[in-house]
Amino acid sequence: MSEFLTKLKAFEGQILTPTVWGPDEVNTPMIRHWVETMGDTSPIYLDDDAARATGRDGAVAPALMAQVWTMRTFNDKMANNDPSQVWTDLIATLDDEGFTSVVATDSDFEFFVELRPGDRVSLTEVIEDISEEKKTGLGVGHFVTTLKTYRNADHEVVATQRWRTLRFKPKGSEKAAEKPVGPIPGLRPRPALNADNAFWFEAAKEHRLVIQRCTACGTLRHPTGPMCGECQSLDWDTVDASGRGTVYSFVVNHHPQIPGFEYPLIVATIELEEGTRLITNMTGIAPDEVEIDMPVELDWIDADPDLTLPAFRPAAREDS
Repeated sequence: MSEFLTKLKAFEGQILTPTVWGPDEVNTPMIRHWVETMGDTSPIYLDDDAARATGRDGAVAPALMAQVWTMRTFNDKMANNDPSQVWTDLIATLDDEGFTSVVATDSDFEFFVELRPGDRVSLTEVIEDISEEKKTGLGVGHFVTTLKTYRNADHEVVATQRWRTLRFKPKGSEKAAEKPVGPIPGLRPRPALNADNAFWFEAAKEHRLVIQRCTACGTLRHPTGPMCGECQSLDWDTVDASGRGTVYSFVVNHHPQIPGFEYPLIVATIELEEGTRLITNMTGIAPDEVEIDMPVELDWIDADPDLTLPAFRPAAREDS
């Protein structure tokens, strides 16, 4: 066993997430959102009488919602609070050896007790296994398996979940650090054209960036759609955008590498001068030079004879 694997194996059995209680009780509104989104029409989740007819005491929560009740809140995530020092140390150990990327591979749930509105759920997570180095399609890496145990207020085990992720070194990461990957041969993915957006892509072929406008109240909207969100009018036309804006947010994509794109790929949300926002690529700038709020101007990517897309580049300085 290598020295590094020995170091990883020392994490096995350690508590990754100490017992934490979910921020809210099991509740009907969240159950309703879940079943409507998932298309689950079983009446036992929302109808007490229907649930009692099956021998239950009343409506129950879908079993797969077990993890929902213990999810961290938005504020907690934004505060970058790691679940524990063990988590911090494990990730740092993997990062130091170049295993900086992660992908979830599988989740194995086992259920024991049904939950009802009013129940509270806790979660404890233990590192169960860390594999030796494996060669995968994404790159070499280690599979990290953790065991999550969900309990109710009576300390009964509600469910267990074996959660496995792959921490890996992206293929060619060493070479990528030396120079950009460049364009990947092939065509960009085709947009899903329909009656609500075809006009926008047709305008782009003419190097015109248009914004949909409600003719009843004048509200501009993007993405395109059949109805105004402000006044519910179905009547609309378009206005030509000035082509000026600022970077609202951005990410730099390195992987997966898809044909038709050049990597590293800057994907930015641009706030147009008119007020609407557009997700697009940036050109003429290195990833480490992009900044939030930087002024940008319209550019065009003529990807192929059938596809033209707007992009944005740094705005020219007024004194240049």
